[in-house]
Order: sequence, then C-alpha cells, then structure tokens
Amino acid sequence: MTENKANILYVRMLGGFSVRWNGKLIAGGSKASESQLTSLLQILIHSGRHGVTRDRLEELLFEDRDMSNVHHALQSVIYNTKKKLQKAGLPPVNYIVQRKGVFFWTDEIPLVEDAAEFERLYEQAQAAEDPDEQLALYQEAAHWYSGEFLPNQTAVIWAAQEARRLKRLFCLCAERAAEQLRANQDYFQLEELGLRASKIDPLADWETLTMEALVSLGRYEEARKLYDDTAQFYFNEQGLRPSRKMLEQLERLGTGMQHQHEALDVIQAELTGQNDDFPGGYLCSYPIFVGIYRMVERMLERSGQSVYLMLCTVIDGKGNPMREGPMLEELTKRMGDAVRRSIRRGDAMCQYGRGQYLALLVNTTRENCGVVQKRINERFIIGRQRSKIQYYVNSVFWVPPVELTDAGMRQSS
Repeated sequence: MTENKANILYVRMLGGFSVRWNGKLIAGGSKASESQLTSLLQILIHSGRHGVTRDRLEELLFEDRDMSNVHHALQSVIYNTKKKLQKAGLPPVNYIVQRKGVFFWTDEIPLVEDAAEFERLYEQAQAAEDPDEQLALYQEAAHWYSGEFLPNQTAVIWAAQEARRLKRLFCLCAERAAEQLRANQDYFQLEELGLRASKIDPLADWETLTMEALVSLGRYEEARKLYDDTAQFYFNEQGLRPSRKMLEQLERLGTGMQHQHEALDVIQAELTGQNDDFPGGYLCSYPIFVGIYRMVERMLERSGQSVYLMLCTVIDGKGNPMREGPMLEELTKRMGDAVRRSIRRGDAMCQYGRGQYLALLVNTTRENCGVVQKRINERFIIGRQRSKIQYYVNSVFWVPPVELTDAGMRQSS
C-alpha cells in the first residue's frame, strides 16, 4: 500500500496493523502490543459506513471482564484515544462519531484501509462485464491483499472470522485471475501471480500456478527446481507430500521437455547416474518413486517376480507415530539413512512424510522383509532409546497388510 499522499490516514490491516498520517506512525507497526486504543481503531475503521453499536463495541473491547460500569469504561477509552490522536498530529476534529447508539469513524479525515480497498476491487471485478477490465481488477485486488487480516489478533473471534472470510475472497480472486491469464496464454503474468500468492499465502498450493507458467514457457529447469524446493518446503513445514496439482505439472514437465537429436550413446550417458557408488538403495523423490512403482507393476505382469512395498514410521516409546517434536527431524534423517543402507541397490525408497519412508523391495520374499527390518533396527536404534520404527508391508499384488514386529509378523487391524 503506497502512502505518498498528504493528509490521508493510511490503515494497514492485511499482513499486520499500522496507522500512518503524513508518514508518521500513529498506532500499530513495530510499536508495542495490542491495546484498547488499537483495538478500538481496528473495530471502528474496519466497520466503515456500517458502524458498530454500543453494545457490540463494549462486547468486543471488554469481552467477559467484570466491570461495575462498562459504559463509563467505553467513554474513557474513547476519550483517551481522541487525546492521543490529536497529540499525534491529526486535525482537531471529532474522530469518533456517535449517532443513535452507533459509533463511526469520522468522515472529516480521508481514509484508505487496505482490507476495504481489496474487497471493493474484488466486488468491482465481480460486477465487471468486460473480460479485460475484470482481469485488471482481479489483479489489482490481489495486489492489495498483502497477508492475513490482523495476524496478531488470531485469538480474537471477530478478527479471526474476518481473516477467514477475506482469505476466501483472495483465493477466489487469484483463481479467477489465473483462469483468464491461462485463457489469454499470458504465462508471464501467471508466473507473477503464482509467486505473489505463494509468498503471502504459503502452504496453500499456489506454487502450482508458477510451475504451470514455467512449463508453458518452456523453462523446464526452473520448473523442476521449483518443484524440488516446494516439495522439500512442504515436507519440512508440515510433513506433506506434493499435491495432485503439483504432480500433474511434473508430468506435464516430463512430456513437454524437448531435446536436440543425439546419438544413443550420448543419451545413455545422460541417463546413467553419475557418481552413484552408494552401496544401498536408490533414494528418490516421491513423484519418481510413483513412476518406478507403476513401472514395476507392469513388469510383474510378465516376470512373476515377488515385490513388496514397505512403510517405515517413527514411533515413540508408547507405540504412537511421532508427528511433531524437536527430535523428529533428526530421527527421520537417521531412519532414512538406516533404510537406505539396509536395502539393496536395486531397491528404491523415498520420504513419504514427516517421520515416514517408503521402500520398494524388488525380487524378494516376505521372510526377507523381516531380515531387512532387523538390519534397519540395528542401524537406527542407539543405546536405550525409546523411539522405534513401525513397519508395514504389502505385496505389490495386493494382500492384507501385515505389521512386522520383533516377534515376527502379524495381521494388522
């Protein structure tokens, strides 16, 4: 939000809170914690022309606090707020107006609030009939949305509800802008939209827009790096696997890449793993693992080999899967190393989620899966540690899964 015009009150509520007048910070920003002054300004300014009733304002400001005279407390907050605003340099007007029991922010001071501007532009885009005008309005609205509404007020019910509502509007705005950019084949702006959306709303799958644009523009190496970085970020933050949309874009990437004509020997040299002298299994990303699994499925139709899929999960001392905690990252890394060193070079593995690995054991028996389990345990368990690994194994030709335990195998419930 640009704040370059004088004598206009600029209020930021998206991605943070601040009130500025002629370049001077009046409230919020890097200043202290939320106070009744800032809460009063947030409520009144965001309520706009609708205002807020006395009862509602008292409820929002004082919640369930036991007060002998809540009306007096409200008047005291309003009085102190007016004094601080005038002392900060605002014109000496009646900042907080009361009409028929409803409180409003004054019309005498021009005001720009980013959340209100975002919603106004979104509504204009909804009503626009010309596609080009509609797209421009959606893009401008998306530019105004710079983050979650009042992110420091997530414990306040009205602010949390408004944050969810505005975020839904932003998602609709970005999706509809993307539809039109896609129809116009304007992949440069689609890339920009995806980058902006994923920055202000992380872990919401907006990277798929950027990846789609990169693939469509033929920038394959950038698309592949974006995929790898995004998959790792989602793993680290929430233990999530790549979304279906991301996998679809990765498949598009594979089918869209074009190479110059080369001799078979040159192509084979490119395909051969370089410096791949690790004695254990082949560690790959989840999408590559999916491709290997599907290829193995087809090969089994003719070869008759026995192939098993093993899921390894870190569990705590009580036998519950570990989903968070300071030790989980280190245990996951140690388990991954133990699995890789315990399976053969012809086997494949990947991280499936936080605290989980998948391994595809080719041309083996169910009994040998138990042998692999013992080798993993020997490398994973140190001293008297309580955390262990829980194992589940399925034949690639589906049979009911079994849990491998130190005592052997048993049917899982």
